[in-house]
Amino acid sequence: MKYKSFKAVDMTVGAPWKQILKFTIPMLLGNVAQQLYSTVDSIIVGRYVGDNALAAVGSAAPILNLLLVMFIGVSIGATIMVAQYLGAKNRDALSWTIGNCFTLIFIASVSMTVIGVIIARPMLSLLRTPESIIDWSASYLRILFLGSIGLGFYNILSGVLRGLGDSVSALVYLIISSVINIVLDILFVARFNMGVSGVALATIIAQAFSAILCINRLRKMGDVFDFGIKFFKWQGNYAGQIIRLGFPSGITQAIFSMSIVLVQSLTNTFGEQLITASVIIQRVDGFAVLPIFSFGSALTTYAGQNIGAGNKERVEQGSRQGLLLSLIFSVAIVAVILTFGRGLMGIFTDTEELVDLSMHLMRILAGGYLLMAIIQSLTGVMRGAGDTVTPMWISIIETFFLRMPLAYIMVYMTRSAANPLGDRDMIYWSLLIAWIIGAIMSIVLYRYGKWRKIGPVSQQISD
Repeated sequence: MKYKSFKAVDMTVGAPWKQILKFTIPMLLGNVAQQLYSTVDSIIVGRYVGDNALAAVGSAAPILNLLLVMFIGVSIGATIMVAQYLGAKNRDALSWTIGNCFTLIFIASVSMTVIGVIIARPMLSLLRTPESIIDWSASYLRILFLGSIGLGFYNILSGVLRGLGDSVSALVYLIISSVINIVLDILFVARFNMGVSGVALATIIAQAFSAILCINRLRKMGDVFDFGIKFFKWQGNYAGQIIRLGFPSGITQAIFSMSIVLVQSLTNTFGEQLITASVIIQRVDGFAVLPIFSFGSALTTYAGQNIGAGNKERVEQGSRQGLLLSLIFSVAIVAVILTFGRGLMGIFTDTEELVDLSMHLMRILAGGYLLMAIIQSLTGVMRGAGDTVTPMWISIIETFFLRMPLAYIMVYMTRSAANPLGDRDMIYWSLLIAWIIGAIMSIVLYRYGKWRKIGPVSQQISD
């Protein structure tokens, strides 16, 4: 039986803002479900094990994100190519692209498992993770890396589904797997007292389940492309193009993650209280940025399909409307954070000092969500058009040349006899400054960038 809601969405027709919103809402809800993985982990660990265990999970996250760049790169490359071939109605090229995604997932997953398990503890030591939490952090990371194949298949195949215009399936699968994750979290941690290891185990089981559902969904989309073992055979033109398009995005995420790792090292010098407050902020922020990133991803698919169809004028129209929608959602996010922030922080801990500190730091960042909406929307259009290099450079400048050095410099400049470590607020002010400059660069490069001159990927690949 086929359901209308599960059909691939053709974003080359209809009112742009309606198509973008129609595509974004299910993806947003799916991203909320995905964010529940880490959030429920944090709530259960904080409530049943303690604040130090919560800090351990948070300290492990930047290292995990750094090593996930291969998945992110392949996912974005796949989204762009699938969207453009769907827009161009090129069934054969679409089939080979999706088949080669499976091959790339397997290679990336095996690499991730081997590398991650080996470097988990040394990386934590390098980042000066406190001895009180390093064992928990290392255990958490190793289990997640051992289960990385499920994470890889879900992230990349959900990128394929987005390129096909199907954001509903990923939503349904994530809701199912999130429920599994929550049940297993409670069972492993609250019932069996497995601590952070139980949280990690619950996560990889749930992610593997969502990956299986994505594979099954693709198998049933025979009306759009051909699914078969023969398409898994390595094809240098298709696999190479996925990597070429995805590599800059992977580098972008790697640089972003590296900056977080290095800033985490600075955060760690302030002790467990700031580490834990940072984890709480990350969890609330993780939900706050979801609409912003969802609209950015929707605009990547929208631009990809319309570039594939040869309609650049429609891309311009949708870009403006999509950015406006993202800004409207961002204003609502800021209002919610400023109004209900303390209650949100209190979900993770009963420690009043931690709630106060978390809310204080969150107020510094709140206005930055409007800037993020501009950055993600405009760079999303660039990626969809096939220009993944310009967003990479924006990210490099924003994070490596601005955010990271500013954090260290501003903290250092505020050191005094009364405050020998410096002002911890500067870690967050540096991020806000970097966002301001990133938004300005995105506007200028969207207006005058090379994405306007790039042709569809079908012109860049010789079948």
